[in-house]
Amino acid sequence: MYVLPASPSAPATDRLRRLPEYGTGPAGHPLLQLGAVAALYTLVQILVVLPGSGLGWDETVYVSQVDAQDPAAFFSAPRARGISYLVAPVVAFTSSTTALRVFLAVLSGLTLLGVLWIWRRLVPAPVLAWGGALFAGLWISLYYGPQAMPNLWCAFGSLAAAGCFLRCARREDDRPALVGLGVSIAVVALMRPPDAAWLVLALAGSALLVRSWRRPVLFAALAAGAVAGVAPWVVEAFTTYGGLFARLHRASEIQGGMGWNIAIGDHVRSLQGRMLCRPCHMAWEEPQTAVWWFALPLLAGGGITAAVRSGRRDTAVLATVTAVVLALPYLFLMGYAAPRFLLPSYALLAVPVGECVRRVFTQGPSGRRPLLLILLPALLLGSHFGVQYQVLGNVLERNHEMTRQLTAAADTMHGMGLRTPCTLTGPLAVPMSHYAGCSSRQSNGHDMNITGEGLRRLALRHEPMAVTTRYHEPPSWARGWPSRPLRHMPGYRVYVAPHAERATS
Repeated sequence: MYVLPASPSAPATDRLRRLPEYGTGPAGHPLLQLGAVAALYTLVQILVVLPGSGLGWDETVYVSQVDAQDPAAFFSAPRARGISYLVAPVVAFTSSTTALRVFLAVLSGLTLLGVLWIWRRLVPAPVLAWGGALFAGLWISLYYGPQAMPNLWCAFGSLAAAGCFLRCARREDDRPALVGLGVSIAVVALMRPPDAAWLVLALAGSALLVRSWRRPVLFAALAAGAVAGVAPWVVEAFTTYGGLFARLHRASEIQGGMGWNIAIGDHVRSLQGRMLCRPCHMAWEEPQTAVWWFALPLLAGGGITAAVRSGRRDTAVLATVTAVVLALPYLFLMGYAAPRFLLPSYALLAVPVGECVRRVFTQGPSGRRPLLLILLPALLLGSHFGVQYQVLGNVLERNHEMTRQLTAAADTMHGMGLRTPCTLTGPLAVPMSHYAGCSSRQSNGHDMNITGEGLRRLALRHEPMAVTTRYHEPPSWARGWPSRPLRHMPGYRVYVAPHAERATS
C-alpha cells in the first residue's frame, strides 16, 4: 500500500512509501474471518429476528411505493425513496413479508462482508472481524437488518465511503476505491440526504485538513456521489412538494425543526428498546442497556492509541472523526431520539473499537498473558452480548404483538364487509391500511394528504371506507355506521361504511 508523505517537497522517487497490505498474505485469511462474521449475522437474523415479524409503520410506507398490490401510502417530505428502490426487486414478484425479510437479511449480511472487505488493505483482518462482530451484535443492527428501513444501509454506505476515501488518499491509482467512494456517497444520499450531507462534510473537511489528501479527484468523487444520490429527492421536491425550499421547510416542520437541543439523555433511554422516543419521557429503568454506549468513547480512544502504535493512525482517527460528525445532528440538533439514527456512527466506530479489542486479546511482547486478563474481557463481552439479546427479545415481542393487533384489526374490518379498493382514516391508519389492503387518508398529522371536507365528500359518494378512533367519537358523517371495538387494542374502535361491500360487486 502506498501513501503520500506529509512533505510536498519530497523527490518524485520518494513521494510514495511502502506500507503493509493487510489481508494479502496466506496468514491473514480475511475472507474466512469476515465471512464468518457476516454469515453469523445473517443466520441470527433469519432464526431470531425474522419469525413472526410484521411490517412496521415506516416500512409500510416504503414498501407500498413499489407494491402494485398495495395502495401507495402518503410519502411525507422528509422521506427518501432509496429503501423503496432496494426492496423493489422482491416486492415486484411477491407480497410475502417473509420473502422480503429473508432477502434483506441475506443482503445485509453480504453487504456487511463487502464493506469490511473494502477495509482489508487498511487494517488487519482480526481488527475488522472484531469490529464487525461488535457492530453486528448490537440489537439495533440485528433488528434493522431484515427491515425495510434506510438507517442500516446508511451505516454500511458511510463505513464503505470512509474506507474507499482512505484507499484513494493513500494510493492515487486505486480506481475501484474511487468509484466505490462515489457510489457509497450516492447510496447514503438515496437513503437519507441529511446523513449524506454530514458524511460529505466530514470527509471533505478531513481532505482539507490533511495536505496530502487535498486532491481534486477526491472532492470530485464526493460531489458526484452526493449529486447523483440526492437528485431524485430534489426532482421530487419540484414535482410534488412545490419546490426544494418548500420541501425542506415541510420536512423541518415534521421533524420538529433543527436547533440546539441536547438529546443525549433521550438516546440513552431509547437503548432500552424504545424504537422512537418522541417525546422521550420514559423512565431510565434499565441502565445496563447503555453501559456499552458510555464505554464507546473509552474503547475508541484505546483503539486510536493502539492504531497509532501500529502505524495506522489515519484509519482509526478518520473513522472516529466521521462517526462524531454524523452523530452531531442527532445528539445536539434534534428534539427526539431513535436508536437507529446513530447506526452510521456505530458502524464507523467499529474500526477503532476493533483495534482496541484486538489489542486486549493479543499476546504481549513476552508471548504470554495472564489468564485473568483474558477471562475478564471475555466475561465483559459475553455480558454485553447477553444484554443485547435481551433487549432484542423485548423489541421483537412488541413487534409481534403489534403485528397480531393490526392483523386482527384488518380481519375485523373484513368481517364487517370492507373490501378493496377502500379508504382508511384515523389513528394507526397508515400501518393498518397495509394489513387491510386499503389506501390511507389522513386529515391531520405528519401524513396529512386530504382535508376533513375531502373525507366527508368521499363518504357522501358512498366510497368503501373505514374510520378508526381511540377514546373519541368519529366524524359526524360516520357516527351512524356499524362499529366494533378492535381486539387487544384498548380504546380503539372501527366504523365501517354500510355500503363498503359494493366494491366487490
